[in-house]
Amino acid sequence: MTNPRVLVTGSAGFIGFHTSSKLLQRGATVLGVDNFSDYYDPALKEARNDILSNHPNFSVARVSIDDIAGFGAAWAEFQPDIVIHLAAQAGVRYSIDAPESYVAANLIGSFNVLELARRHATKHLLAASTSSVYGANTEMPFTETQRTATPMSFYAATKGATELMGHSYAHLYKIPMTFFRFFTVYGPWGRPDMALFKFTKAILAGDPIDVYNNGEMVRDFTYVDDLAEAIVRLTDAIPGSEPVEGDSLSPVAPFRTVNIGAGQQTQLLDYIGEIERALGRPAIKNMLPMQQGDVPATEASAALLRRLTGYAPSTPPSEGVPAFIRWYREHYQN
Repeated sequence: MTNPRVLVTGSAGFIGFHTSSKLLQRGATVLGVDNFSDYYDPALKEARNDILSNHPNFSVARVSIDDIAGFGAAWAEFQPDIVIHLAAQAGVRYSIDAPESYVAANLIGSFNVLELARRHATKHLLAASTSSVYGANTEMPFTETQRTATPMSFYAATKGATELMGHSYAHLYKIPMTFFRFFTVYGPWGRPDMALFKFTKAILAGDPIDVYNNGEMVRDFTYVDDLAEAIVRLTDAIPGSEPVEGDSLSPVAPFRTVNIGAGQQTQLLDYIGEIERALGRPAIKNMLPMQQGDVPATEASAALLRRLTGYAPSTPPSEGVPAFIRWYREHYQN
C-alpha cells in the first residue's frame, strides 16, 4: 500500500517508537496512541515521542487503549488503513507481582482494538504477541504451527488469549489479522526493565547483576531495528485464502501468526560477555536459580517470515549490543 495511514498503539514505547520511525521513513502517515504510563520512567517515552513529533506526518493521541471512548474518538478521526497494536503491559516477572495490570492493558485494551477494527472495517490489523506463548514447548526452533497451550507466566497467558480473541474476530468479521511473536528484543531506546539495560546500568555503577539459572539459559536475541523492519514488511503480507509453505494461516479466518526472531541461539553468558566487551569492564555476577515463570531456552523459526517478506532479522549481538551501549552512554551521559 502506497503512503498508508497507520495507527500505532504504544508508539512511545520501545518497539512502537522504532516501528513508527520506520513507517515514517517509508512515507506513511502515522497516528501514535500512548498513555505514557509510569510503569517505567515516562521521560524516556517523552524523549522518544519528541523525536517522532519532529516528523510532519506524525501525530499523537495521549489516551489509554482501555478508554474506549477516548481511543475510539482518536481512531474515528484519523481513519487508519492499517493498525499496528503494540501497546501492552510487558514483562514476565512483573506479571507475577501485578497481574491485574495485564488484564487491563493486554485483555481489555486488546478487546477495544478488536472492537474498533470491526466498527471501522480495518484493512489489516497487526498485533504483538510473544515467544513466551510457546511456554513449556521443548522442540526447537519454535514454529508457528506448534501448540501454545502451556504458558509459564500470566504475561504469556494474556498474550495467548489475545491471539485467540483476534482469531475469533477475524473469523466472525473477516478482518485480516497478523499476530507476530517477538523473540527477546533489544537495542537502543530499550526499556529500563530489560536485561541489557539493567546489566549496563549495574556494570557501569560497579553493582552486581542477577544471572538466573546460573547462566544456563539461551535466547534468540532480536535487534530492534530488524524487528521493526519485519513488522513494516508484514503490513503488505495481508492474510488471504492462499497459504504459503509452512503457513500458520487459519483454515477458517484471514488470520496468521508469524515469528519475528533471528533463528540464532546465544548463550546468556556470551551475551553478557558482549556487554562487558562493549563497556570495557567486567560484570560482578550474582548467580541465582531459575526465576519463576521463565523458560531456559528460545529459538525462532524465521522460515515463514522469510517466505512472506523475503526478510529475517540478522544483526548479531556482537553488533547490536555495542549499538545499545553507544546510545546508553550518549543518552545518559555516562
